[in-house]
This record gives sequence, C-alpha cells and structure tokens, in this order.
Amino acid sequence: MASYLQVENISKSYGDRMLFSGIGFNINEGDKIALIAPNGTGKSTLLKILAGVESSDRGGEVRFMKSIKVAFLDQATPFDPNRCVFDEVYSRLDERTAAVREYDEAVASGDRRRIDAATAAMDVWDGWSIEQDIRQVLSSLHIDAPDRRMGQLSGGEAKRVALAVMMLQKADFLILDEPTNHLDIEIIEYLESYLQRSRCTLLMVTHDRYFLDRVCNTIFEIDRGELFVYKGNYSDYLSGREERYAHMQADIDKSRNLLRRELEWIRSTPQARTGKARYRVNAFYDLKERAAVSLRTDSVDIDVAQARLGRKIVDCYDIDFAYGDKTILDGFSYKFTRGEKVGIVGCNGAGKSTFLDIMAGLRQPAAGRMEHGETLRIGYYRQQGISFRPGQTILDTVTEIADEVRTSDGRTISATSYLTKFLFPPETFNKRVDILSGGEQRRLYLLTVLMRNPNMLILDEPTNDLDILTLNVLEEYLQQFEGSLLIVSHDRYFLDKTTDHLFVFEGNGRIRDFVGRYSEYREYLRQEQAEQRAGQRKSEQAEAKPSQPRPRNAERRRLSYKEQREVETIEAELASLTDERTALEASLSSGSLSYDELAAASERIRQIIAAIDEKEMRWLELNE
Repeated sequence: MASYLQVENISKSYGDRMLFSGIGFNINEGDKIALIAPNGTGKSTLLKILAGVESSDRGGEVRFMKSIKVAFLDQATPFDPNRCVFDEVYSRLDERTAAVREYDEAVASGDRRRIDAATAAMDVWDGWSIEQDIRQVLSSLHIDAPDRRMGQLSGGEAKRVALAVMMLQKADFLILDEPTNHLDIEIIEYLESYLQRSRCTLLMVTHDRYFLDRVCNTIFEIDRGELFVYKGNYSDYLSGREERYAHMQADIDKSRNLLRRELEWIRSTPQARTGKARYRVNAFYDLKERAAVSLRTDSVDIDVAQARLGRKIVDCYDIDFAYGDKTILDGFSYKFTRGEKVGIVGCNGAGKSTFLDIMAGLRQPAAGRMEHGETLRIGYYRQQGISFRPGQTILDTVTEIADEVRTSDGRTISATSYLTKFLFPPETFNKRVDILSGGEQRRLYLLTVLMRNPNMLILDEPTNDLDILTLNVLEEYLQQFEGSLLIVSHDRYFLDKTTDHLFVFEGNGRIRDFVGRYSEYREYLRQEQAEQRAGQRKSEQAEAKPSQPRPRNAERRRLSYKEQREVETIEAELASLTDERTALEASLSSGSLSYDELAAASERIRQIIAAIDEKEMRWLELNE
C-alpha cells in the first residue's frame, strides 16, 4: 500500500504543559484509524496540526502524498448564518466550484483555448454534476430544505451540512474530529455505512465505541506524551494496552531492583565517580529516571451522595406541547418510578430536548398537568453545556454552588477535594473556564450537576466531548444509581449500558415506550420492516395474479426433472439479481456517481426489479 502520510518529530505544548513530544507515525492507503486519549492530552490539537490549522513546536514534518486530496472535519465548523444551505455547501467545494466558475467565465469570453482548458478542468473535478451531487448528498443526510438559512439550523443540522461538505469533496484522506457529535442515531448509522464502504483513508477522534469498532481497523493512543499503535478494533486495543502495560511494569520492576544495587555502589564508593566509572554514574541517573515511572492511570472518581427519594417522582397527565403547528407531545401520560432508567431516542428536531426541559420544569406544558414528588431533587445536564462569566475560574464555578460536598458514605468533603476527584488538581483551580478544552468543560459541568446530590438525573447528550475513560466511569456510576434516570443520547453503546427501556419519539407527538435496550429496538425495527416488505410484496403478487383455489382433495403434482432444474436456476438468478440491486443502491447513496452513471444505475435497478418480479411469479407458479 502507498504511504499517504508521514509524520516525524512533531511536538506541542501550551505554557509548561506538554501534550506530546517528538511523535511520529506513518499512515498507508486504506488505513482507517481512531485516535484515543484522555481529554486535554492533545487529540484535537494533533488533528489540527495534520490538517495545517495549527503548527508543531520545534519543527517536525507532516508530509502527505502530493497527488491526494485531504478533507478536515472540525468539531465546530463556522458558517455564514445568512447564506442558504445549498449556497453554503457550494461555496466550500473549492476546486469544483472554481472549475465551474472558470468554465462560465471562459464561455462568456469566447476564447476557444480558455474554453478547452476549462472543459478539461470540469472533467477532472466532475463539475458537470455538482448541483445534482449537492442535492443528492443533502437528501441522503435528511436535509430536505436546501433553501433554509444556516442561522435557522439546529446544531445537529449544521453538523450534517458540514458532513455533506466533507463527502462532496471526494477526498482520498479524511481527518474527522468527533464526527458523530450532535447527530441522531439514524444519521450516525448512515455515516458508519458510508465510511465502511468508502475506499478513503481515515484518521478520526470519536468516543462512540460502536462506531469506532465498525469503521476502524487500527487505533492510535496518546499516552504520557507518546503515541502507540494497535492493530484491530476497540477490544483488540484494550487487550493490547493491557499487555503493553504488563511489559512496562516488568521493566520498571527490573529497573527498581537494579537501582537498589547501583544506589549502594554510589553511596559506598564516592571515589569511584571519576575516570572510567563516570559512565556508570550516568547510567545510574538514567536508571533512576526509568524506575520512577508510574503506570497509574488517573480517572474521574464519581463519589456523591443521593438525596432521599420518596414514592412520587414525576407524574404526567395528558400533557400537550407544540411549537406553532409542530406537535411535540400529544396527550403524554406517564408515572416515573424509582430506579427507572429511560433512554430517549428519535431524529433531530423531534422534541427530545424540549421534553427534558418540560420534565425538569423549565418549560410549562400547553395542556395537562405534572406533579413532582416533595423529595425530588433534579440534576439536569443540558446539551448546551456549562455557562460561565468571562474570566470565571474553575474554583469560582464550584464554590458558587457549595463549599462542601456530601459523598456516598455520608462524609462531607471540601469542594476543592471534590475537584481533584474529577481530575482538576490544585494548580488548575485558578484556570479560566473559557480556556479549558471541550472535554474539560464537560467534565467540570458534570461535577457541578452531581455535587448537588440529585435523586433524579436528566442528561441531554452527556457523551459529547467526554473521553472514553470518563465515559466508562460515568456508565458504572449510572448503572449503580438508585434514583430515576432520563437520558437523551446518540451513543448506542452508552444507551445499551445505562438504560433498560426507551421512549422513541416518532414525530407528531407520538412516543413509543419500548421495553429493552437500544440494540434490541434496532433489531425489532429491522424485523418489523422486513415483515412489512414481505407483506407488501405478497399483496402486490396477489393483485397481479389472483390465486385460484385448489380443490380440497387435489393432490400436489410433483415437479418434473426439467421443472426442478428451472426452479433451481430461478433461485440462483434471484440471488444474483438481489446482490446486484443492493450494490447499485449503495452506489446511488454514495454520492460518487456522475449524472450519466446515476441515470444508468437507476435504469438498471428498474430492469432488475422487473426481472425479479417476473422470476418470482414463475417460481410461485412452479411451486403451487
């Protein structure tokens, strides 16, 4: 495989804080790599250095193969709020739009040589089908109103526009920073399928472990400023990391045993520190440094008491809520119980966050009533994240809520001690909140919610920007949480680990209560859709040729040898046609086909469907 990217000796630090030092690696064509590290250790910074947005300290080299195109998807992409979606996407396609613009100008000039050159560029950059490609990709990402202003879009919709730009660039190498943040599950699964099928080379940061497992074949880890490479999926990474740590610990133990002997020599023979023994003295200090390494991994310690919770939590009676003519809730009734853990899923804009606001008492229903229990204490973690004043420090943020925190064993500890449990050491207390990384801000926000000792937790997209290590700790805490839990999340793994049933927002105020995990719900949906397709096909076949009732005593005639061979041939042809149709449908949804190819593929699918119908009818005739 060709080497698409070579990185040598890049480093980055902020002040006296070193993120990584002297790291290097190689990425080959076809590699699909996930980058894993705790928050604040430089994942996003590394991606930005590779994308050319930031530079490495003290030199270093980042070399892409000259002939490849690179696309970068940042966590937050700035857009012009006054521009419509279609124009915003069109304006960001650089080479393709430049080719179209040059062609238009060349035609207007009447210069034959310029027109020929512009025509060649249009062929190279596929400028002829750019408008159709944009509309097709926007449609595949469920952006059905390309004339809407960017400023009117939700966070999830804006993220889908950024994804459309990335897909339409048709890049050979993709650099993606948290591509699943703010996306609903249906779009995440579409993106997952797109990246699985794509022949692109990929380096991304993601906390979505299902997404990571199904897309990536290699994992990079930044650990203590160094980069380590693991082949395989997330499970392979965990076992490989454990093996690496075991070898490192054995080396540290060996170094410590040797250090004891060398320390005795250093102390007993001071006169030997000159001449030929100088190399041994230098080796002693190198050995001392290796023996001092600690493999202890710091992790968040969620240790907080839960306020007493009575029988009544939140009772809802015939609640209605709407935005204009858009119905969010239509006669919703439910009584939440202690220990109940509900996951809330549905497409973007279905009203999930609005529902949480209503449950938390921040919005009032248009009709119906809600009753909260007297002992209820809600902890609401909102999608918007933490709010803070300009210049506000970490310590200010916490002490404004309380000076002390009650832990699960009934002890009371200071707010500063609780900060250290969330990986904010004393030297960071006076750090401004606005300069923290996205993950650090989320971790601080989670602390401020939990330190109030809630007995009902309402969490709106808690996985956004949290690193995998912190997510694991949060999952364990929520599994043991004895109060009530409401979670909106697009992280399928997180939902499977923390919830026991779902509220599925189906639109127009309809909410389905599904008992089971999210993976079970998706399997249920697949079976339901398969049954609907089978029923529809059977109905169409019945309409095409009404079946004649067979006499009660009639015996089924055995197929002749020729008819049996015909049945076998038809079954093989049906399987082949079905595979061809699946491949063509995948090509149509990939956004990579030209206009002529699209037309040809669509016509071929029409022919395949007709052929399948004809062969199925003949198969039924032979088997009746």
